[in-house]
Formats: sequence, structure tokens, C-alpha cells
Amino acid sequence: MDKRTIIFIIVLAASFYVMQLIFPPQKTQAPKTVQTETATVVKEDFKQEPIVQPTGKESFYVLENDFLQVVFSTKGGSISEINLPFKTKENQKSIVNEINFDREIKSQSVDNAKFPLNSYQIYEDGKIVEQKPTISGYYPLIRRHLVDHPSISPSYYSLNIVSDTDAIENANYKLTRLEKDLIEFELTSSNRRVTKTYEFAKEAPYTFDMSVSIDGDAKNLWLTSGVPEVELTSGRSSPVLKMRTYRKQKNVVDQLSLPKGITTVSSIYPDWTCNSNGFLGLIIDPLTEIPPGYRTKYIAGNSLPTRLTQIDQRYNLYPADKYPGYEMFLPLKSNGEKTNFRIFAGPFAKNILNAVDATYSNAITGYNPEYIKAKSFHGIFAFISEPFAKLMFSLMQLFHKTTASWGLSIILLTFVLRLMLYPLNAWSIKANTKMQEFAPKMKEIQKRYANNPQKQKMEMMKLYKEKGSNPLMGCFPMVIQIPFLLGMFDLLKSTFELRGASFIPGWINNLTAPDVVFSWGRPIPLIGTEFHLLPIIMGIVMYLQSKYMTKKPIKTTGPATDQERQQKALATLMPLIFTVIFYKMPSGLNIYYLFFSLFGILQQWIMNRKTQKNLMKT
Repeated sequence: MDKRTIIFIIVLAASFYVMQLIFPPQKTQAPKTVQTETATVVKEDFKQEPIVQPTGKESFYVLENDFLQVVFSTKGGSISEINLPFKTKENQKSIVNEINFDREIKSQSVDNAKFPLNSYQIYEDGKIVEQKPTISGYYPLIRRHLVDHPSISPSYYSLNIVSDTDAIENANYKLTRLEKDLIEFELTSSNRRVTKTYEFAKEAPYTFDMSVSIDGDAKNLWLTSGVPEVELTSGRSSPVLKMRTYRKQKNVVDQLSLPKGITTVSSIYPDWTCNSNGFLGLIIDPLTEIPPGYRTKYIAGNSLPTRLTQIDQRYNLYPADKYPGYEMFLPLKSNGEKTNFRIFAGPFAKNILNAVDATYSNAITGYNPEYIKAKSFHGIFAFISEPFAKLMFSLMQLFHKTTASWGLSIILLTFVLRLMLYPLNAWSIKANTKMQEFAPKMKEIQKRYANNPQKQKMEMMKLYKEKGSNPLMGCFPMVIQIPFLLGMFDLLKSTFELRGASFIPGWINNLTAPDVVFSWGRPIPLIGTEFHLLPIIMGIVMYLQSKYMTKKPIKTTGPATDQERQQKALATLMPLIFTVIFYKMPSGLNIYYLFFSLFGILQQWIMNRKTQKNLMKT
């Protein structure tokens, strides 16, 4: 296969790749249950909600352990903040690493780097003690109020109760019980009595239990999920809504469409719902029966801005309206009995989710919550990239046990993949070498039939047949490599273990984000505010690889044809194109493709040496 065809395949793949990044699908197939059962779907156009100022004083209480800092508000007896402690020398149980966004917010908006945002009370030594916020040390799992911005509605709090008919979300609950790992609130009004109890789970990390009992009017009452904070990969956020249901004698997990307004679905019995930002999120699992149905809601970014808006505000690097949020709701019932929920609030790391699943599985009944299925793969090619991403991460986990470095694991993975693809690549190299053997005859045919393209094509195909060569032989190995590249990109977008994983401290601090050599304030088009060195190194190595591949192990005579000149021009252009495409890609992806090119040069050198030795023997 000639270089032009190979380059065309690469360009085509890169084009699909870029299309995936620029135009990722915001909707997926609606749950099959909605289509197969008698379900009612009501869609309402989104309208900007006026900010409702709560009446009465709001007080905050905190329950905290090695995995969670949960901030409870008397408004709705709900959760205003869920903060995850960073992994430190003192806290080795946490797996959440500090990333560059955390450091930037701390330096540019220290008031918004306080945890919690307000003074709070805890239970200590048998009494309630007032505490002050601390600076940094936590990751805010859900969006919270930003200092110097209008107060947000408690309807955005997590595990609040909202109503279609009244403003129950603003109601002031009374604290009735506070212990080290437990808190209880109560609301008594003219038409209902609500009791809410929260308790940390002792068996599983990042997990706590909640119970709600409602006496009186519970019509049109919904339990909120809260809105996860924004996480970016390659400059894009990847919010995901999921739901597990039981149908056709099995449990099925569906990825829901992101709503444009408010979508209410009835006659569906969710087993659990999940609201995540790709890396972290909340799973709300009803343990007792609730009414059928669920609701999803679009939240305008200006109504509930992400913390990223605080970074370089004068240049508006992260405009609030670019990052909307999404909220999920489950219906509640009134019977005076407790409705129990299990809440997972934390990182979607494979070992963590598997540990929680193992904790709550029942071998006798066969029950398994399958929280591991909350992990998501993204993009229009997810059906291709998901199995490759899973395979690649499994191999990386094996290497990580030996190296204790995710960066080295990526390099070892690249080497193993090169070994796996060695026969195919060798086949491609041999095919190209074989074609070079009769290159003089090809040039002669091109010259002889320069004015008769049809005859030229027929004679070329005749020559291929005589020599036992197929121009498509070199195509297959190139196509095979594309799913692995997509798999690596998806792996970096969905694998929490790589988030904040450092490879070379001070340069490559986060494998799921671009490397940073230095940064500046005013953004430059296409470049942004940071200088990334890895994609430039990758482009240089790719250029050297293309030059080495076009270096013929078999010398041919005569001037270069137009086709050969085009090949050389494209061989120079492609590294530049890939450098631009990969400039803002995660550093892990750049490391993967950099070493894939380096190992490609090594294989080409080995094959060339073999070819030269064979020629010397003959």
C-alpha cells in the first residue's frame, strides 16, 4: 500500500477523532423501558428560575470521616456541600488527588477555597462545638454557593425535598439529633411531618445511609440529587445521567438523555440513579419501595455557576453559561414508614466501586448493586473504544502493581501493544518493501501511460498481480491501531485512577490533563494560557518516524515521481497536524502516542536490518 493511502486513512481517522471532540453527543438512546412499558413523558421548556431567598436563619452541621465531609443545612434538612478530602500523608485512605484547578482557585479566590464555606457545628466529646472553615484540602463534589454571587436556591442542594405545589425546599428543619456519625432533622408543618436521618456507613467508603419518613401530604414530592461540580478533559465536560432498572428478568443500566428543560417519566421503577461528571458523582439507591417515576432537569450555568468561573475572571476563561448542570429526582411517598436510601458520593474508581458492590452483594439471593456500571465511556465511538479501554486499563493495572507509576504503566502498555501488533506491522513493512522492489517498473508504467490514466491503472494492477503484492496489505495494521488510540482517549476521560496522577512532578502532574511547562494570563487563540511541551515532542518524533519510514532500504534509480513527492510533503505535514490536534489532549494520550511512534521507529529499524541482510545473502 502506498503512503498516500495510509496517510488518507490516518487523516480520515483523525477527522472522526476531532469530530468526536468537537461535537460529542449530548443525548443517548432513551431507556428501553420508556419505550416498551406504558410510560408518561412530560417535557417542559426550560425557563430561567428566579432566585428564591430562603426565609429564616440557615445553620450548618458537619459529619466527617476519612472519605467524606458532608455539610448539612437546616434549609430542607438537606446537604449543601459534599467535600472529598485530598489524599495526604495523614490521610492515606482517600484516593482523591489535588489537581491544578484546586491550586488555581486557592490562589485566585481564597474565599471559594474554604471548606465548608460557612461556620458550622460538629459533635465532639458529647457536645455541639462551633468550627471555622479551613483553606483548601478538599474537592467539592457538588456545586455550591460562590462567594460574592447571589445565594443559590436550596432546591439545588443534595437530598432536599422539593414540591410541584409549594416551596418546601426552603423550609427550616429542626435539628433533633447529632452524633459523631449521625444527624437527624425534623419538619412539622400544617399539612405534613417530615423526619430525615443520615448516618455514615461503617462497611463501605464514600457511602452513607439516609432515611425519610413523611406523615401527611406527600403528593408531588421529589428527592433531589444535587448537581456535580464540573470536571474537564481536553477542555470539555462530560456530565452523565444513568439509571438501573429491572426488565426482561435482568438488571439493565441505561445512560439517559441530557434534558433541555424538565423531563418527567412515570411508570418506571428505578433501582438506582446516578448523576456524575465522568470521574466522580452520586448514586442514589432506594432500599425500600418508592413510587414509580423519575425526573431530570437542566440547570443553566448562570443559575448555578461552576467554581471554574473563578479562574482568570478578567479573561472569562470558563464562562458560566458554557457549563450547565443536570439534576435528578426520585418521587417520595407518605405512609409514616421510613423510606431508606443508600448514597454513594465519591470517585468512580474501579476498586472503590467493586469494594462497595462486594460489601452490599448477597451471595444467597444473588443481589449485586452493580455500582461499577456507573462508570461511563464517552463519544460516538464508545461502542468501539469501551472494550479496548477496559483491556488497556486491565494491563495498566498489572504494570502499576510493579512500577507504582501510571505514567510508566502507559509506556509499558504501549510496548506490549506494539508487540501484539508486531506481526501486522511487519506485514505492512514487508508489503511496502516489496512494492519498492518493482518501483522502477511502476515509474516506467506511469511515464509510459501518463496520458492514459485508465490504461495506467490496469497495467499497475497487472504488475501487482504478477509480483504477488496487494496495495491494501499495508492498510489493515493502520486501521487496527485506531481503536487502541480511541480506547486510550476514552480511558483517560473515564478512569478516575489517572486523574491527578503525576508522572514527572512539576511538568506532568495530571495524566488526564495536558502537561504544563509554564502559563500566562491572556489567552492566545488555539493555544490558550499554557505551554504544553509533550505534543511538540510527539510531533517531532512522529516527523522523524515518517522520515525514517520513507527512507528506502532498497535503493532505486531515477527521479522521484509526483506521487513520491506528494508522499514526502504529506509526511512532513502530518506531524504538524497531529501536534495541533494533540496540543490540548491529556498528557497520558501524548505519552502513549509518543512512545508508540518511538517503538515504531525501532521496529522499522529491525525490519530494515533484516531486509539488508537478506539482500546481502542473495
